[in-house]
Amino acid sequence: MRLVVVSAGLSVPSSTRLLADRLAAATAGQTSAEVRVIELRDLAVEIAHTFTSGFPAPPLADAFAAVAEADGLIVVTPVFSASYSGLFKSFFDALSVTDEDALAGKPVLIGATGGTARHSLVLEHALRPLFAYLKAVVVPTGVYAASEDWGAEGLDGRTARAAGELAALMTGLSSAARPAPRRDSFEEVVPFEQRLAALRPAG
Repeated sequence: MRLVVVSAGLSVPSSTRLLADRLAAATAGQTSAEVRVIELRDLAVEIAHTFTSGFPAPPLADAFAAVAEADGLIVVTPVFSASYSGLFKSFFDALSVTDEDALAGKPVLIGATGGTARHSLVLEHALRPLFAYLKAVVVPTGVYAASEDWGAEGLDGRTARAAGELAALMTGLSSAARPAPRRDSFEEVVPFEQRLAALRPAG
């Protein structure tokens, strides 16, 4: 099972990468998935060239293939101007040009980081619509981490809940956890003709 993490952090160290790593560790702990992290910072030049050349360079093509073949995807972006970063959007734009169905039906956990909690709605106003458009299956819980969230209990709780939702989609636990109905819970099926014959007077 393969879990791919796309991090759009620009600084080193990066709070975006830190959140991505936390989400990946929590999800992998429930799925035993092999984790691969894609740092968009390292692919910025290749992403830009894709729009002028019309095809991705080998490092970017490899990243696209990893995303397309993943069983689950974690995407995390820093907030710029109350939305996702341009680098983040450009990566998924270039991916969809290469393969418009690359994310179709794929479980995706969305995350974002910012300096203030006021930008937390970026998950619902920007990220969720983007991945819905790309036909992905976005887990109900998104994770936003403001500067004051690091070390707070609430972040750990949201991380665990979101990771559990992604793990369930990746492994099919949501359907497997539902017990099959017991056979003896069904009323015995009696053919209509047999029921009708039972109502006729004897003789």
